Amino acid sequence: MKLRELFTARDMTEGAPWKRIMEFAVPMLIGNVAQQLYNTVDSIVVGKYVGDNALAAVGTCMPIFNLLLAVFVGVSTGAGIVISQRFGAGDRKGLSTAIGNCITLAAITSVATMVIGVVITEPLLRLLDTPDSVFDWCAQYLKIFFLGAAGFTYYNILSGILRGLGDSFSALGFLLLATILNIFLDVWFVASFGLGVPGVALATIIAQAISAALCLVKLLHMRSVFDLNWRTLRMTKDASWRIIKLGIPSGITQGIMSMAMLVVQSLTNSMGEMVMACNVIIMRVDGFAMMPNMSFGQALSVYAGQNVGAGKMDRVDKGLKQGGIIAVAVSAGITTLLLFASRYMFALFTDTPELMDLAVRMMRILAVGYICVAVTQVLGGVMRGAGDTATPMWITMVSTIVIRVPVAYGLAYLTRTEAYPKGQPQALFVSLLVSWAAGALLSWIAFRRGAWRRKALIAE
Repeated sequence: MKLRELFTARDMTEGAPWKRIMEFAVPMLIGNVAQQLYNTVDSIVVGKYVGDNALAAVGTCMPIFNLLLAVFVGVSTGAGIVISQRFGAGDRKGLSTAIGNCITLAAITSVATMVIGVVITEPLLRLLDTPDSVFDWCAQYLKIFFLGAAGFTYYNILSGILRGLGDSFSALGFLLLATILNIFLDVWFVASFGLGVPGVALATIIAQAISAALCLVKLLHMRSVFDLNWRTLRMTKDASWRIIKLGIPSGITQGIMSMAMLVVQSLTNSMGEMVMACNVIIMRVDGFAMMPNMSFGQALSVYAGQNVGAGKMDRVDKGLKQGGIIAVAVSAGITTLLLFASRYMFALFTDTPELMDLAVRMMRILAVGYICVAVTQVLGGVMRGAGDTATPMWITMVSTIVIRVPVAYGLAYLTRTEAYPKGQPQALFVSLLVSWAAGALLSWIAFRRGAWRRKALIAE
């Protein structure tokens, strides 16, 4: 394959399924790792230059930010499904209309996120019992993030459009450039100018805005695949409703996960700054450990979408089998790495021995769960690609709200000690492991029932 062909739309309805999936998943994985670096570098910089409390502040902010971005996640997911199926079906007009409506919907969700986010930041932090020692930092970080939400929203939606067209390399290249810029700005703003926690938020939104602009330029140079003009940008009832209808369950899924994280974050905050900082460190490493699972899930979603659009359901089954084997094998390797090398990873964030020891013990509880997440992501990716976004939503609701939250609070109550009057931190991570295992089991049952096959959009 020529280098130029890597940065163009790619047809995934032909060729060996595992090769098409890997061609998409590998750059997707690199891109996801790079995007995870945004928040990780924020944590490393404030942890090293400001202190453990600043590290706790940055981590406390993320569940709140993710909750407000649930709407944009829904639009992005719905867009990717419609675009991959229209591209697979060779429907240029429908593809053009879908892309134009996605861009307009992104503008609407960006404005809503900016306004709502700034208004609810401080009341929500109070509701979560955020300690006074980190409250002001949390509020400043979140308000800057929300004011710059347009860059984050547009990058993710525009890169989702590129991926729906089978082009995961262009989004990767733009993200790598933005990540390098983000690292440079983080160190410059915090170490040189002493801006502290607000400095890393400012660095991130600048880098995200640049990556969004680069994605837009790339789309403007793909006129051979679709049309982009004022007519396609105008919202149409059918196109916008289809995107929203498919995206709502995914948006709700993201919202549910964020709400569950917020509820558990309140429990985490009650255990003190040490446990808060431990949770931040683990979640940063967890973000990287999750990347292969997320990448294979997204790759299979686009792969399934294009092949459903082309009416090739047999290729969907082959792709699931081949891609699933690879995803589980990679997750098993990650589990092994976390069991034996997590201490070296945590050393990047802190020099406090007690904090590092606590984080290592907690990560050993989680490690095997990544294999369960691989199963959930692969099966969920195929179901979403076929147009069934509701089933993964219900699975998330059960595994997080019905299972994780009660298990976390129940274990915390049962493990109260003089040292941990609100419960031991193991409760937080055992509950997460249990919810991951439940999600994998429920996904397997739902997939085997086969309702997703009857929801394939091509049948409409």
